[in-house]
Amino acid sequence: MATLTLTGITKSFAATQVLHGVDLTVAEGEMVVIVGASGCGKSTLLRIVAGLETATSGKVEIAGRDVSALEPADRDVAMVFQTYALYPHMSVFQNMAYGLKIRRMPADEIKRRVGEAAEMLGLSALLDRRPRQLSGGQRQRVAMGRAIVRKPLLFLFDEPLSNLDAKLRVQMRAEIRRLQQRLGVTSLFVTHDQVEAMTLGDRLVVMHEGRAAQIAPPMEVWGRPADTYVAGFIGSPAMNFLPAVVEGAGARLAAGPLVALPFPIAPGRALTLGIRPEHVLVGAGPDAVALAPDLVEPLGSETVIHGRLVDGTPLTVKIAGPAPPPGPLAVRVPTEWLHVFDAGTGLRISPP
Repeated sequence: MATLTLTGITKSFAATQVLHGVDLTVAEGEMVVIVGASGCGKSTLLRIVAGLETATSGKVEIAGRDVSALEPADRDVAMVFQTYALYPHMSVFQNMAYGLKIRRMPADEIKRRVGEAAEMLGLSALLDRRPRQLSGGQRQRVAMGRAIVRKPLLFLFDEPLSNLDAKLRVQMRAEIRRLQQRLGVTSLFVTHDQVEAMTLGDRLVVMHEGRAAQIAPPMEVWGRPADTYVAGFIGSPAMNFLPAVVEGAGARLAAGPLVALPFPIAPGRALTLGIRPEHVLVGAGPDAVALAPDLVEPLGSETVIHGRLVDGTPLTVKIAGPAPPPGPLAVRVPTEWLHVFDAGTGLRISPP
């Protein structure tokens, strides 16, 4: 096992800067997931760790050793790619053994390592097959096995599940997590899928426009997002954002009602109040406002309702059970579930 430390990592392609000083430390045996929208710099950051790209500035350290100038083969890392990157003319055994063979490892040791990894991954009966004879999930296991047999200091995963169907993704997600915990290998996993991020990571790095917007455990990112970008990215359906201005002990929504704030804020300050769809209450009350539904999504045990408030602000509500009768809904925003952000900067406002 080893630690990974990134210090001040920047990257520019010609005049375009895609990474703006990323700092990150991954502890021994920790699984850290880098998540973000397309173009945020997450895969570039992973490739810099692997040595497939060179940072414009900054330092990469693995197990306390500066590897910034080393070739990928000299960094003792193993990478699992989105496309599997298997050799089509080789058997499963040959694919898994290839990296050991070019290192001139003894044949009996290669056989032992491949056999152990194949048993761990349920591939023992498939060692003589070619990649074209395997399903997507089996190919992904072979790619993981090829990484495991090397016994690297660091595992790197570049969106390895994106080519699988939904059911297989859930299965492979659980397998990757169990495997990583069993092996105890320090791991960096890149994905754009927030469900993968929440379920796989000991910590998340939420990337936004080349910067780490927040680095924290999954439930802290969900429960205390650092800014409106993180708040809107993590959670499905996405968090609602309501413009408001502080008035006395509450905040006056643009839609009309005065909502009690969870802590005092100076009067007159412009806010953005965040509330997740599952926390919006449906029912009359002094602070209720009318929601005009324009799309209802029945999901069986729950229903998602998309609509607009009287001022035109979009609002999404998730309720248990079937959809209510057609027509406007009275909705309320409970104080205990409010997330308070500055309207100008988008940063979270915490209690004094």
